[in-house]
Amino acid sequence: MNNFFLSRVSSDLMDKFGTNLSRVAVVFPNKRAALFMNEHLARKAGRPIWSPVYMTISELFRKHSETEIADPIKLVADLHKVYTSITGKDETLDQFFSWGQLLISDFDDIDKNMADASKVLANIADLKELDDLSYLNEEQKALLKRFFNNFAVDPNTELKHRFLQIWSNLYKIYTTFNEKLQSQNLAYEGALYCKVACQEELPLDYDSYVFVGFNMLQKVEQHLFSRIKREGKAYFYWDFDHYYMKGNESGHFIRQYLEQFPNELPNDDPVYDNLSKQKDITYIAATTETAQARYVAQWLSEEGKERIKDGRSTAIVLCDESLLQTVVHCLPEEVKKVNITTGYPLSQSPFAALLNLLIGLQTDGYNRQNSYYRLSYVLKVLRHPYACHICEQNLDMIEMLTSKNIFRPKRQIFEEYANADLLFTNIYDQEESPTLMLSRWLTDILMHIGTQTKHLEDPFFQESLFRTYTLANRLQGLIASGDLEIDIVTFRRLFWQLLQGTTIPFHGEPAEGLQIMGVLETRNLDFDHILILSCNEGNMPKGVNDSSFIPYAVRKAYGLTTIDHKVAIYAYYFHRLIQRASDITITYNHATEDGNRGEMSRFMLQFMVENSQQQIRQAVLRATNDTMMGMPKPIKKDEKIQKKLATITQLSPTAIAHYLRCQLQFYFERIAMLKEPDNTEDDDIDNRVFGNIFHRAAQLIYDKMQSPIQKSAIEAVLNDASALSRVVDQAFNENLFNSSYTPTSEDPEANYNGLQLINRNVIIFYLKQLLKIDMQLAPFSIVDCEFKVYTDDGDYPVRIKGVVDRMDKVSMSDGSECIRVVDYKTGSRTQQPIDSVEDIFRPEFVTKRHTDYYLQTMLYASIISKDDNLNPQHLPVSPALLFIQHTTAKDYDPRLEINKQRVADVGVYANDFKEQLQNLIKEMLNPDTDFTPTDDKRRCESCPFKKTCYS
Repeated sequence: MNNFFLSRVSSDLMDKFGTNLSRVAVVFPNKRAALFMNEHLARKAGRPIWSPVYMTISELFRKHSETEIADPIKLVADLHKVYTSITGKDETLDQFFSWGQLLISDFDDIDKNMADASKVLANIADLKELDDLSYLNEEQKALLKRFFNNFAVDPNTELKHRFLQIWSNLYKIYTTFNEKLQSQNLAYEGALYCKVACQEELPLDYDSYVFVGFNMLQKVEQHLFSRIKREGKAYFYWDFDHYYMKGNESGHFIRQYLEQFPNELPNDDPVYDNLSKQKDITYIAATTETAQARYVAQWLSEEGKERIKDGRSTAIVLCDESLLQTVVHCLPEEVKKVNITTGYPLSQSPFAALLNLLIGLQTDGYNRQNSYYRLSYVLKVLRHPYACHICEQNLDMIEMLTSKNIFRPKRQIFEEYANADLLFTNIYDQEESPTLMLSRWLTDILMHIGTQTKHLEDPFFQESLFRTYTLANRLQGLIASGDLEIDIVTFRRLFWQLLQGTTIPFHGEPAEGLQIMGVLETRNLDFDHILILSCNEGNMPKGVNDSSFIPYAVRKAYGLTTIDHKVAIYAYYFHRLIQRASDITITYNHATEDGNRGEMSRFMLQFMVENSQQQIRQAVLRATNDTMMGMPKPIKKDEKIQKKLATITQLSPTAIAHYLRCQLQFYFERIAMLKEPDNTEDDDIDNRVFGNIFHRAAQLIYDKMQSPIQKSAIEAVLNDASALSRVVDQAFNENLFNSSYTPTSEDPEANYNGLQLINRNVIIFYLKQLLKIDMQLAPFSIVDCEFKVYTDDGDYPVRIKGVVDRMDKVSMSDGSECIRVVDYKTGSRTQQPIDSVEDIFRPEFVTKRHTDYYLQTMLYASIISKDDNLNPQHLPVSPALLFIQHTTAKDYDPRLEINKQRVADVGVYANDFKEQLQNLIKEMLNPDTDFTPTDDKRRCESCPFKKTCYS
C-alpha cells in the first residue's frame, strides 16, 4: 500500500520529534489509520522507537470529561418521558422512537455547532419575534424571514398548527432533557463535546497534539483545535488535492481551515498534486448489483495489472455495503489474504433468526388464556440449527409433537426433556412485567447456549453469539432499571432495529492482503488499485437527506449542518479516495427499476466533465453468466424407477388425478416420495382441513338421526343452534385441535382465534344449506358416511381405494329407489359439463373442468353398484357432486351430467369408465413411457414441486 499521505506525515513527525514520540498524541477522524501510521514510523526509523499515542477525535473529547455518553436507547427513552410530561401528549415510545432519534440528532447538531439553542428553537408562532434579530448578519436574517413568510402564506393549515405546537415546546424540551441527563452524569455526544470545548480549564496531558486528515470540522472541533493551538501544542496535517481546492464545496471549507490551522506540510508538497496526473480510469455500467459484485474476480485477475500480487495496495470499496457477501464469494482462489473492514450484518446471522423465533414463540405463538403454544411456532424454534444447544432432545420433541398431531402443546408435555423448562419458561404469570421477563429469558437462553458451546471453534458462531447477547443484556438492563418502559410489541421492534444496526466485525491483519471496505473506512488511506462498486447517485453521496425538525433555512441561518455540508463531505471522500491511485475502476448500475433511475454518481459525472485531460474509458458489463431458470424435463423410467413402480399395489383417486394433471407431480409424490409442505401443523385452516371439518360435522349430524330420515328431524336440528354449534366444535376438536373431547350443552364456545371463528361460522352456514337441500329429499335413508371402498382384485392392474363422503338411498319421482354416492364440495366451483366418459381422462379437462371430481365419484359409484354388501338390492347407483355453495339454485340436482344427461345409473357407463381407467393405469406403469411434464404451465403456479421441477 502506497499510503503516500501517511508516509509523508510520518517523515515530517520524525523530523520534528525524532524517535521518541511518547509525549505526542496523534488524533485521527477514525481508528483505522493508526495502524498504518505506526508501520510507516517503524519502517522509517529502521529500529524500535517510542510510538505516539493514537486516539480518535471522539476519544479526545471524552478524555476531558467525567460525563459519560448515554446509551442511545436510554437517550430516546428519557427524551420520551420529557416530551410527554411537557406536551401532555400520550404517544407511546414505539410511536415516538424514530422521530425521538431525529430530535436528538437535531439537539446534537445544535451543540456540536455551538449554536444558541434559545435562539434556534425560539417560539416563532408570532412573526413579530423576527423583529429583534440583531445577533444575526443580513444574509441570515434574509434566510429566516424568507422561510417564515413562506410558511405563513396559509396561516391556518393543520400542518402549520402542528409544527408550531411542537416547535413552541422544543427549547423547553431541550433544556429539560439536558438537565435530566446531567443529573445522571450523562450526555449525548454533542452536549459532551460542547461542554468540553467551553470549559475553563482544559488539562492537556501530552506535549504535542497532531491532528491528521480532518476535513469538515464542526464548531466544537474548531474551538478545541484553537484552544490547543493557543497553548502551542497543536500540529495540523491536511489531506487534500489542489484540484478540488479550486471550486469544490469541501475545498472551500479546507481553505478556511488552512488559514485558521496552518498545514505543517508546504502547500507545494507533491502529496497535494495528484488528480492532475494521468490515470488509468474506467467507468463501467452494469444492469444489476450482483453483476458488479461478480465482476470482482475478472477485475482482480486482469492481465498486466498485478492487482492480486500488490495485496494491500489494492482496495475494493463498497458504496453499497450489502454487496459484501456476494463480493467475498466472488473472490478468486488466487487471493490468499483479505482484510475486510465492513462488518457482517448481525440481522442476517442465525442468532438473529433464532431470537426472532423465540420472541414469536412467547408472543404470537402463545395463548395466554389457555396456556398453550401454537405448534408451528414451537416447531420453527425446535428446527432451528441452534436449537440443539438449548435442548439436546429437540429432534425427539419434534417427533413427539408431529407423530401425535399435538397442535396446541402445553408446557407439561415437555417436562421429561432436559432443559425444556428453559425453552418453555412462563414469562407472564410473574410479579415482574412480561417485557422484563422476556428480555431476561432471552439473555438466559443465550447464556446457556454460550455455556454449552464453549468447545466450538467457530469464530463466526462465537462472535455473533457475543454480539446478540450484548444487545439482549443491554435491553434487559435498561428495562430492569426503569429507564426503558415498553410493552412486548415495542420491545420486539426495538430489538430488531438494534440487530439491523449491528455488525459482526471480521478479525484479521489490516496491513496485509486485499482490502475490502466501505467508503468511510478509506479516510487517510491511499491505494494504487481501486475498484469502487455501486457508485450510483444515492450511494455516493450516501442517502443524503435533510430530515430534521429544524427547517433548512433556520439551519442555514444559524450555521448548523445542512444537506450541502453532507454532500460536500462525500465529495471530499470521493476525490480523496482516487487522488493518489493510478489504476481506478468505478462501476454503477444503469438499470432503471424499483424507483432507481440508474444514474452514475454526480461526482463521477463532475470528474469526467472537469478533467478533460483524463482519458476515461466507458464500458458496459454484460450479465452473460446469469443463471437461466431450468425447464421441466421428462423423467425416464429407468431400472430404479421400474422397481419402485413394481412395489405399487394400491392407488387413490387423488394420485390418479395428479397423474392426469401432471405426470411429474405423480412421480415426485409416489416414486420420489417427496412430501408437500404441511401447512396445517398449526391451528390454521386450509381448504383440506376446512373440508374435513365440514365432512365430520355432517357425519355427526346424520349419525344421530334414525333412518328413514324425516323432514321433522331435519327441522329440529335446524332450529337447535346449540346442537349445530356442538357438532361443529367437536369436528374442530377432532380435525384441528387433536382432541377427542365432545362438547356438551353447558360448554362455553370453544376458544377460537379470529380466523377460526369465521371459518366456524361458515361451516355452520354450510351445514344449514345441506340440511335445507336434504329436507327436499325427505324421507330418505343414510346408508353410511365417511367409509372406505376398494376395487375388486383383477379389475385394474393395482387396487384402488378411497373414502366415500356419503351414501344414501332416495326415492325418485316415479316412486323407484336409487342409491346416491355423494361427494361434498365446499369450494366455489360448480359442476362443469362433459360430453363423454373419455372427457374425464383428458388431462386438459382436469384443470379446466375439474373432471377429477367426476373420476372419484364415478369410481366410487362403480364399486358400490357391484358390492352385494353395500347394495344388496342391486339398485341403480347415481354419482353426485354436492356443491354446498350452490344448493340454493332452483331445482338443484347434484347428480353428475354426461352429454347433458343425468347419470341415473352408473352401470350405463361402467364398461367405458373401466376401460379408460385400465388404460391410464397401464400407461402409468409402462416402463417404455416417460413421466412427462404438463403442457399447461398454469398448473405449475400452485404446484408444491415447482421449485424442484424448475431447478
